Amino acid sequence: MSQWLPIAELAGKVRTGELKAVDLVNQAYTTIEDNKDYNAIISLTRDRALQRATEIDQSEHKGRLAGVPFIAKDNFLAFGAETTAGSNILKGFNAPYQASVIEKLEAEGAICVAKANLDAFAHGSSTENSDFGVTKNPHNKSRVAGGSSGGSAAAVTLDFVPFALGSDTGGSIRLPASFCGCVGYKPTYGLVSRSGVVAMASSLDVIGPLARTIDDTAIVLDVISGRDELDSTTIERDDQPYTDLDISLEGQKIGVIKEYKEEGVDEGVKSQIETVIEKLKTAGAEVSEISLPSLPLALAVYYIICPAEVSSNLSRYDGIRYGHSDKDAKTVDEQYLKSRGEGFGAENKRRIMIGTHVLSSGYYDAYYKTAQTVRTKLINEFAEAFSTVDYLLGPVSPTPAFEINSHRDDPMLDYLVDIMTVAANLVGIPAISLPIGSVNDLPVGLQLMGRQKSDRQLLALAKQTEELIK
Repeated sequence: MSQWLPIAELAGKVRTGELKAVDLVNQAYTTIEDNKDYNAIISLTRDRALQRATEIDQSEHKGRLAGVPFIAKDNFLAFGAETTAGSNILKGFNAPYQASVIEKLEAEGAICVAKANLDAFAHGSSTENSDFGVTKNPHNKSRVAGGSSGGSAAAVTLDFVPFALGSDTGGSIRLPASFCGCVGYKPTYGLVSRSGVVAMASSLDVIGPLARTIDDTAIVLDVISGRDELDSTTIERDDQPYTDLDISLEGQKIGVIKEYKEEGVDEGVKSQIETVIEKLKTAGAEVSEISLPSLPLALAVYYIICPAEVSSNLSRYDGIRYGHSDKDAKTVDEQYLKSRGEGFGAENKRRIMIGTHVLSSGYYDAYYKTAQTVRTKLINEFAEAFSTVDYLLGPVSPTPAFEINSHRDDPMLDYLVDIMTVAANLVGIPAISLPIGSVNDLPVGLQLMGRQKSDRQLLALAKQTEELIK
């Protein structure tokens, strides 16, 4: 049983004075302190958080999220602590402004209490690539929490806060949510502003919440979504509130993705998914099998396009403008080489090199252009699927959380973990990970996907599914 009330109820009690924001912030810090050994947190924003809590308690206009503590993945620019993106190259960097989503949440009274651990620059699926150490799974300390938003997912599951923010480039919200046993939501591309979030791959990056329930997820999305003049890729939000989740499962058309059944799915995971499918059928949903022929190519496409954009985005870390700078360099070239060589981790360097290679003269057409062509084919196949069904269903991961260090000697194993999540980012559709049970005491997540801009309807389906499996 969580120590936190539902977000709407919690904020309501702060607005009436029944609860104090300062007490909620202190409660969060006590829980964080009691669970330091999970390494979910990089830094605390204690002074600023307590100051904001005091101001909220004294204010007459408290907002929809009054006094609700939350944690931001450490690739979000936020005041009160350093922003490192989990990398030594940004150690000591204090943000000159805040991410748009942080500003929106604070405008409604939410309080950022800490910055969560992540794979450095969000490069990874396990949080083992963090320069601040691995985050351990709340259900088994010998297992990973998933990545790259592993710290955010662990923080929610460990009850540090009612919700956390993550970023999802190829599954980095949904995968850790599945491994840790909380809800993780990846909105439609552009629905939430990326302004003030350290870029990984700009055509794939999406910002979203991790929370304990669909209701909590929906209220956070309702606050942070919508167009932002600081991010030209943002789109208009739904006219109806994202908290309007009242739909019937009767007649809902759900497609079970055929190709995901063929990707070596653990028998326990398969059994949990099948149980949910049967419950959906009993509740009146029309469930059928759907094939997306190009889906097996999605991972290869992702690991060409993503490193290409990583290579471009990380070029700004040159040791001159900000971030780690080697003090002994004698020339500009030496400054670049030493600063980047010392500051970036092995996975960062690997992705920079892959990305630079696929964009280079002589290889651009063979790799990058071909990958973009297949990406378009995937977009068309998903659009065709959504002409016959309303939603798509499958696992988030073929297996529950794997053991820490089990992928250390083979980066490809880490890449393969993303096999069921990358497609949603490539085609820009909303997707959610919903906890549905466990295998060997490790959580299993169900992945639901909808057509672009169907975020409210997808959350409503997830809400009804959540009710079915209680």
